[in-house]
Amino acid sequence: MLLIKPTNKTPLVRLDLDRGRLDIKGLSSPDHSISFYKPVMDNLTNCSSTPKHLVVNMCFSMFNTSSAKCIYEILKKVKTFEKSGTKIRVNWYYEEYDEDMLECGEDFSDLLNLPFCMRTTEELKVIAAQSRLKTRALS
Repeated sequence: MLLIKPTNKTPLVRLDLDRGRLDIKGLSSPDHSISFYKPVMDNLTNCSSTPKHLVVNMCFSMFNTSSAKCIYEILKKVKTFEKSGTKIRVNWYYEEYDEDMLECGEDFSDLLNLPFCMRTTEELKVIAAQSRLKTRALS
């Protein structure tokens, strides 16, 4: 599992291919985007076996141009997993009022010919709350 903690310029990154999950959340404006995202690309490239399913959750408050290129490359790599039979679901979260972020997700989806589930961050909050309730119920 790869975990990169967020900073004031970089997002939280959590990649767990054993569980079939990639989460990137927050502001992405690192000084060196390629080196920041390199561990993600390395893990995706060097995984010993492709997962049966992969859920990708992208939730950016903002990203700069160099991050956009890296995000595109990550999603392009994720798409290659389809050839090995991996079922992919990309959830693209955006603030309800942020039409630019919605359009970015739609553009990535179109460019990669990869369907995205477009969701508002309000939906993310509801999902998180439901998850906490289930966890408490099981305790």
